[in-house]
Amino acid sequence: MVKHQPLQVYERQLCLSCLTGIYGCRWKRYQRSHDDTTKLIWTILWFLILSGTFSLLLVWFYFWWEARNDYNEFNWSLYNQSGEWSDRTVPILATTAAGFTYITLLMVLALCHVAVGQQLNLHWLHKIGVTAALLTTITGVISVNQMWAEEWDIILISLQATGPFLHIGAVAAFTALAWIVAGQVARVEKTRLQVVLLLLYVGALLALYLVPLTITSPCIMDRSSLKPRPAIIGHRGAPMLAPENTILSFHKAIQLKVSGLETDVTVRYLDGVPFLMRDHTLQRTTNVDRIFPDRQFDEASLFNWTDLRSLNAGQWFLKDDPFWTVHSLSRKELSRTGNQTVCSLEEMLRLAARFNRSVAFDLRRPPPGHPRHKSWLNDTLETVLLSGIPQELVMWSPDWDRELVRRVAPGFQQTSTEKLPKEVLHKREGVCVELSANNMNLTLRSVNEPWLFSVLWCSGVPSVSSDAPHILRKVPYPVWLMTPDEYCLIWITTDLISIVTVVGIFVFQKWRLSGMRSYNPEQIMLSAAVRRSSRDVNIMKEKLIFSEVSNGVGSAEELSVYTGNGYDGYTNEGVAH
Repeated sequence: MVKHQPLQVYERQLCLSCLTGIYGCRWKRYQRSHDDTTKLIWTILWFLILSGTFSLLLVWFYFWWEARNDYNEFNWSLYNQSGEWSDRTVPILATTAAGFTYITLLMVLALCHVAVGQQLNLHWLHKIGVTAALLTTITGVISVNQMWAEEWDIILISLQATGPFLHIGAVAAFTALAWIVAGQVARVEKTRLQVVLLLLYVGALLALYLVPLTITSPCIMDRSSLKPRPAIIGHRGAPMLAPENTILSFHKAIQLKVSGLETDVTVRYLDGVPFLMRDHTLQRTTNVDRIFPDRQFDEASLFNWTDLRSLNAGQWFLKDDPFWTVHSLSRKELSRTGNQTVCSLEEMLRLAARFNRSVAFDLRRPPPGHPRHKSWLNDTLETVLLSGIPQELVMWSPDWDRELVRRVAPGFQQTSTEKLPKEVLHKREGVCVELSANNMNLTLRSVNEPWLFSVLWCSGVPSVSSDAPHILRKVPYPVWLMTPDEYCLIWITTDLISIVTVVGIFVFQKWRLSGMRSYNPEQIMLSAAVRRSSRDVNIMKEKLIFSEVSNGVGSAEELSVYTGNGYDGYTNEGVAH
């Protein structure tokens, strides 16, 4: 029996320790586990779950980033369901950003594990976190699809603005993945598996290279074909700078050079005089809960003008700060804002007539049992005609008694707020702002973001309705505009750079890893022993007990050599003398 105590040399690798520690809570040296089919399947499964969660959260994050055009509409729809106003987008954005950051970190760590050849042992706490993120995101997608399904349309439109740039980012990401794929192909010993990995990667990369063939954007056009800048209509005035549907809001919109004003009209109780109110009740935009606490949930049209004038329509704006803009108001503006009252339709029409601005309004019919349930249309029409505003400035949208309206006010611009096919609108005599042989003028609402304004501008839309005329005023030209030749050049250049980079990575990885394979265990141990005098290494003794000698010669038990944090899988054989 002969005992031998060789020296085992290993180096501390801080980066590798942090990598495996954060991902799998393995902060010390560990021995690579033997091949276990069940464990391997679970490892692959959790990596797929992590990848799927990352992809879903990426789409979810993109959705909320582009949906900021309609945050106020989202909050308003929730207010109609719950009866309480609050900015629900803040907690949604905070949790989405936190979850996306967390899952992205895990995804990067997992890819780093694959790149350095470490096992993907995801810690159980991370498994709980990934599962919670996945279930929460799925619940959010289902909820949005049920109560705000139309918002998916804005996401499809946003791809026309971001598609070319998303493609460049996706090509860059796939090009970076070549480092990992090339490393795996070089490490795999089975030729069949190498071919499968290469085909999957190259197939996905080629498909990505050809994606621009499916990208369509109105902003890819000849600059000479760009239509005039769309006119901007103040939707409820300038509601980001002043309380919506107040005279101050309309004044600010006019100061911002809007071409028209758009509002919501409700008919008052008894006298039938129209006033401006978006909600069915006065609870959100007035102090009705203090002045008339017993009537705060009553229909807005059931209040007379004296009661309406006694309400404050500005303090809610300062308190709720629905657009996070109150901090930008001066002291004088804060005072004026806090003293606003409910505005009548006549006041708004006189203001529009004085500054020669067009007007459009959504007219809401009073509920059954209301004294003006049947005469509400005539009451509104009479108010418009008596206001003195030129008929050509009025865009009339209610579908009730259009024949009567055209007879009494032939100068009105007949419009429709319904989403109907062009053929149906053509059959409705006089409907739409302007009809020609093949075209019609459309006003889209509500457009608040420069990117959306730019896409519509490039599409040739003549006018948009906006809650943010002060923002769109600062967009003198589309955010981006390029000719088809310029985009084709960018596309081809991006693909060529990617191809050259991918080929270079594969060649380098093959050379690097094949060189590492050429070393045998004795050379590696000798190299480590030589370096120990010049590098900070730790030396650990491990006893090696030889088996019983037969005829003077015996074979050593396998000696495991540890380097860094992982088990390298090679062994030494010795001869006892």
